[in-house]
Order: sequence, then structure tokens, then C-alpha cells
Amino acid sequence: MLFLGIGLILLALKYFEIDPVAAWSWWVVLSPFALAVAWWSWADWSGYTKRRAMDRENARKQARLDKQREAIGIVKRKR
Repeated sequence: MLFLGIGLILLALKYFEIDPVAAWSWWVVLSPFALAVAWWSWADWSGYTKRRAMDRENARKQARLDKQREAIGIVKRKR
């Protein structure tokens, strides 16, 4: 997402011809978009995206269980 944001900012600066980006090559301006595609491809290929989604789901599940345990009076022991 960071690469996409940087790419959009650089694209707007190049389009409106704001210095110093107006003098840069289009390859430099468009390179963050290529980096974003590479990042998303790697994240999907390696399973990074799926692991992050599973971690968020497990954290929500654990928070819900902790809240229910507190509601019925079961206190979690500290180790």
C-alpha cells in the first residue's frame, strides 16, 4: 500500500509538472507501481497475506473468548 501511495503522489507531481519531479524520467515516476505489483505477487505466493488474515482472525477469536470468560467470572491466571 505504501508503494501505491508513493506512486500516486509522484504521478500527480509529474502530471502537474511540479519541480523536481517534472524533470524526472517516467520510469522513475512509475517504478513504485511496479514495486507494488512485485510486493503483492510475493505476498500472495509466499502465503504472507493468508497468515496475516489468520492471525487477525485468531486474535479476534481470543478476544471474544476472553470477554465471555470475564462475563461469567472466570479469571485468567497470570503465569
